[in-house]
Amino acid sequence: DPLTWSHNRVEGKREYTSLLYIPAAAPFDLWNREAPRGLKLYVQRVFIMDEAEQFLPLYLRFVKGVVDSADLPLNVSRELLQQNPELTSIRSALTRRVLDMLEKMAKSDSEQYQAFWQEFGQVLKEGVVEDHANREKLLKLLRFATTHNANDVQNQSLQDYVDRAASEQDKIYYLLAENYATAVASPHLERLRERGIEVLLLTDRIDPWLVDGIPEFEGKQLVDVARSALHLPEEDAKQQEESDKQHEPLLEKIKSALSERVESVNISHRLVDSPACVVASETDLNPQLRRMLEASGQSIPESKPILEINVQHPLVSRLSSETDDDRFADLSNIVLDHALLAEGSQLDNPADYVQRMNKLLLDMDTGRHSE
Repeated sequence: DPLTWSHNRVEGKREYTSLLYIPAAAPFDLWNREAPRGLKLYVQRVFIMDEAEQFLPLYLRFVKGVVDSADLPLNVSRELLQQNPELTSIRSALTRRVLDMLEKMAKSDSEQYQAFWQEFGQVLKEGVVEDHANREKLLKLLRFATTHNANDVQNQSLQDYVDRAASEQDKIYYLLAENYATAVASPHLERLRERGIEVLLLTDRIDPWLVDGIPEFEGKQLVDVARSALHLPEEDAKQQEESDKQHEPLLEKIKSALSERVESVNISHRLVDSPACVVASETDLNPQLRRMLEASGQSIPESKPILEINVQHPLVSRLSSETDDDRFADLSNIVLDHALLAEGSQLDNPADYVQRMNKLLLDMDTGRHSE
């Protein structure tokens, strides 16, 4: 049985009848964008073709149904359909009808809409990138997991987020991650969580492209919390500058030890419990998108992350007081390795990391015995 359906008859300049429905479950080939799809086309109740894909955009490929037109010629072919001026207006009207059907479902039956979102939500996200004419409608239909609901269920809308945000908050914060467990445990969330600022947790494969297609919502800019230039509401810029200056020698020393692995080393103002995190510069690809493109065989220019350290953390204090240069370098590399692992990245050389950890553990054991 369908989740919902819509029957409509249009008369006047164009005459056609449409019967559209949304299935309760996704087909096995939903992710194959080349698979045959489309509506059954009739002309004056005479069956013409089975899968007329021209009537709906690709991101609505899960919609099933029938269109019966009174205006198209009986001998119409797929090629003639593409050239037919009537088609553009019919396509536009049918697309709006599907989106209106989803909007009505989201308002009247949130449980039913949640069932739809679990089956087809990722496909609907494609529309934000591909269909600029209907982007505003689509943005209201999106659902996300956030730090507000403390689970991985994608049931919060952008409007929900905006309604809960404090009056002085002029941004919508989000975090991209490989999965929910990595996202919710990310050190990037620590300061925001402490201050009660909600963050969208984005873990679907399409999400890096999705956020590129949403510059803002309701006048609030979307901001990646894993980027270097993160400014939270009511931050004391002068106090941050003084803190940065005070710890400059330590930053320079760490940067020297990690010169081949990091772009720069900064004081972090987003960490509370973690010693360090890695962030991307404003112009760099985010790590999730980089890993996806590399996995697909694309050649990506090399880039180094920015390391941010929490100077209040005991491990960084221990690093600051280390006088042995070799041990300082080992500790600095371990801090960076842990920051990369927490982000979900794989280490370029896991064997080096294991050697450094073994050496550190042996040094600790030797120090305990000497005491």
